[in-house]
Amino acid sequence: MPALLCQNLAKSFANQPVVRGVSFTVQAGDILALLGPSGCGKTTTLRLIAGFEQADSGLIEIDGAVATDGRTHTPPEKRRAGIVFQDYAIFPHLSLAENIGFGLPRRERPSRVAEMLEFVGLAGMEERMPHELSGGQQQRVALARALAPNPAVLLLDEPFSNLDAALRVEMRQEVRQLLKASGTTAVFVTHDQEEALFMGDEVAVMNNGRIEQMGTPEAIFHRPRTRFVADFLGNTDFVPGTVTADGIETPLDTLPQRPNLPPGTAVTIASRPDDV
Repeated sequence: MPALLCQNLAKSFANQPVVRGVSFTVQAGDILALLGPSGCGKTTTLRLIAGFEQADSGLIEIDGAVATDGRTHTPPEKRRAGIVFQDYAIFPHLSLAENIGFGLPRRERPSRVAEMLEFVGLAGMEERMPHELSGGQQQRVALARALAPNPAVLLLDEPFSNLDAALRVEMRQEVRQLLKASGTTAVFVTHDQEEALFMGDEVAVMNNGRIEQMGTPEAIFHRPRTRFVADFLGNTDFVPGTVTADGIETPLDTLPQRPNLPPGTAVTIASRPDDV
């Protein structure tokens, strides 16, 4: 049973479709990177999973429990979904310990807060205030707060976008290690191709409200199924070709590869610098 199931999700705003029939599953302990340009529907999909928006149609199951279907809309606080926002949303008037323990049952707070501070490498800083922290430390607090209630799935909405380039690389390595160490199932939204390929066990490339392709980072990068995916994932040259009995005829040469297509079919060859 997958930890997260989304099936035929659809959402429109003012009669404008934003999410169009999105379906995917995430297995327990895996990280799915939702990748796409601005306006492709990735953040709206995340908000549908969190329960911040109500789907027009479709099914969402979290850890086997129906969160959304035609009759059900479970409120966000009952979905067992943690979230790390783009701006972290740390309470500025609360200490680290109070931020991490916010929402936990009172009896569990001391032990769980201590455990999470140790886990994210901030032990001994429980009385610090948010303004006394670096950007990377604030991110760890946001992650610890989201993980403290043991969510079935963790949702991350472009969590590195406010960091400088060097810290962004450092934090994505650290966050991935923490997620894997805790066995957390996660959905990670980003428009950064390198970030998605590094973070995701699987990557779903979205365009115009739909998933164009979903697969491992290697498959997405080296075996794109559409021109959009090939172009969006990095520097790509496109060469027109025609299928023949001997392979694929192009203006440069005849390629020996023989696709399962009838002779005369027009195709496009995609080539990356590392393929040459």
